[in-house]
Amino acid sequence: MSNYKILFLDIDGTIIRPDDTIEDSTKVAIKEVKKQGIEVFLATGRPLHEISDIAEQLDIHSFIGYNGAYATYREKDVVREPMDSVVIEKYLQIAKKHQHEIVFYTDKNNAFTNMESKYTKEMIEKFHLHKNISFTPDIVKDILGVTLVNVGENETELYNHQGIHLSQVNVDGMRHCYDVIRDKVNKGFAVKKILELLDIHPENAIAFGDGMNDKEMLQFVGEGFAMGNGHPDLFSYAKHKTTEVTDSGIYNGLKSLGLLN
Repeated sequence: MSNYKILFLDIDGTIIRPDDTIEDSTKVAIKEVKKQGIEVFLATGRPLHEISDIAEQLDIHSFIGYNGAYATYREKDVVREPMDSVVIEKYLQIAKKHQHEIVFYTDKNNAFTNMESKYTKEMIEKFHLHKNISFTPDIVKDILGVTLVNVGENETELYNHQGIHLSQVNVDGMRHCYDVIRDKVNKGFAVKKILELLDIHPENAIAFGDGMNDKEMLQFVGEGFAMGNGHPDLFSYAKHKTTEVTDSGIYNGLKSLGLLN
């Protein structure tokens, strides 16, 4: 019996391939480690109200969403950390001035500053977003996550704010999008809270990711895997590098730990 107790899996670029499918090897790997008694969490920047189909395919019932701002363990809340409304107001002003767009995520909806933009439509299609509304000021206190849209690499400094950094979305066609990550509220923060709740030591935890929004999570667990297709800057934060999402990355990583044949 292995010493590993828990597995955290990013979604886009880690579980989901560029063609929006999940490899059979990934499904097999997840099913097998669950048989071994290992808890499995999806850990994503996506809002939790938009991942039910993926969770159902993989029979997973515990989640980290919104880049660590909200986490649940078997339908019970573990983390819930809305964003500072002062930051939200500042970002709205910057985006308006520079003709950027923003999507704000609550626990129920994806609120876009411009529903008619081609970038908004592309994002909705790419990530299969269904619960979309136009942003209104009354939701400011309920915002759990933020993605900046149509932002050039030379414009990211506009959004500099103490305690916050931006993470480029590591998906083809979406690299003009940046997730807003809080230094103290991120996937690593949520992983820490979950391990404390379940009384699991970090050395008994495994995580896989491909984007810079995964770096804190990969650093915190004992066995952090960067996907072969990961952001180049991510590899220095991971203990291991596995193969690409299109080449059984999760399966091969778990196999290297002796969890799969």
